[in-house]
Amino acid sequence: MHRVNLGIVGGGTVGGGVFQAIARNGGLMASRLGVELRVVRVAVQDLAKTRPVRIPAALLTTDWRSLVDDPAVNLVGEFIGGTTTAREILLHAFSRGKSVITANKALLSAHGEELFAAAQANGANLYYEASVAGGIPIVKVLREGLIGNQFTRIYGIVNGTCNYILSRMKLEGAEFADVLADAQKLGYAEAEPSLDIDGHDAAHKTGILASLAHGFWVNPKEIYVEGIRSVSRKDIQFAGQMGYTIKLLGIVKKSTTAPAGSKRFAPVQVSVYPALVPNTHVLASVNGVFNAILVRGDVVGDTLYYGRGAGQDATASAVLSDLADAALDLKCGIQNRVPPFVPHERAGAVTPIGDVVSPYYVRLSVVDKPGTLAAITAIFGRAKIGISSVRQPEGTEGDSVPLILMIHDATNADLTKALAKIAKLAAVKAPPIMLRVESFE
Repeated sequence: MHRVNLGIVGGGTVGGGVFQAIARNGGLMASRLGVELRVVRVAVQDLAKTRPVRIPAALLTTDWRSLVDDPAVNLVGEFIGGTTTAREILLHAFSRGKSVITANKALLSAHGEELFAAAQANGANLYYEASVAGGIPIVKVLREGLIGNQFTRIYGIVNGTCNYILSRMKLEGAEFADVLADAQKLGYAEAEPSLDIDGHDAAHKTGILASLAHGFWVNPKEIYVEGIRSVSRKDIQFAGQMGYTIKLLGIVKKSTTAPAGSKRFAPVQVSVYPALVPNTHVLASVNGVFNAILVRGDVVGDTLYYGRGAGQDATASAVLSDLADAALDLKCGIQNRVPPFVPHERAGAVTPIGDVVSPYYVRLSVVDKPGTLAAITAIFGRAKIGISSVRQPEGTEGDSVPLILMIHDATNADLTKALAKIAKLAAVKAPPIMLRVESFE
């Protein structure tokens, strides 16, 4: 039986999980693939550190370079995270003609284009299924399963921490800060949670999906990112009364037409933000730490992928999928059997957030007195922005009360300008709250 020797860099949650999964199901995979899988070396920072998964001391080293350079190592797994040393590891492995498996979405978001080019130039491959949505095989879906489709829409709940927080806020009527503190105690959120709750983790994953789906590498700086800090219990309650659930979505939408007079491809919206999702839509029922991704292809229509988006076992499962592909490639002597990324639309472009058109939910805190609503609607009218509905809980005249407006389709730029003018009205007592409404059309 052909054998593949894996060198793992990183012995923590992900690296340890992969080692444990191979020990558990390596024999099963060998019987299915006709390839024996063996971990021959594991590079770690501290040999004396206690790890969640026990790795035999004979396999451990603190020198990742010696691991990569070891002629016995056929394949390298990078599971240390970060974008500095990890990038160095990948480039060094590629320079040796060795393929790499990674779960590092931040690295791919920041340096993906460079890394894919380096792999191709050196006859190596880069496998990255575990970088997006944990155990959901979404990379393989886009690269292989739906390769005959143009992707018109991708909607993803791709951050379990944010989904857990928003789910509990809805189900329990709790405030953001209280649920975040519980999530930190339970280990669902980091002590410093900004990567998750400010939307950056979701942006890394959404950018990778957008690049893969549309054939041009999306610059992370062009992704509009908005987290969930501003989502309040009030907004979740008002949204629920109108038949909506608030979810943090990673959104990839291709415009139906290219800009007038342009020879470029139709631009693609690549955004991360909290949005109102109709309760009748399947994504509204995705709760807790689970992820879900809806992919719309022009041939297949809508398809949905659901599962755990993070955690040791879910990530290890995705790595095993890549390990199987890599093992078969090595066995058959194939280079880039399925290229990791093919830049087939180099003229592609990201739609600026100001040009994105959407319906909106707007909450204002206003003084309940005659003329207030008229002044607000006049500003919207001059901006040619339509109002589809108005809701105002009963209050005492002269008090500050919430005013909920559902807005017809408008560009983000036009609505932002109108809200800036509304905020200056004497009757408006707090900065306007604006959330987008996703209709999934």
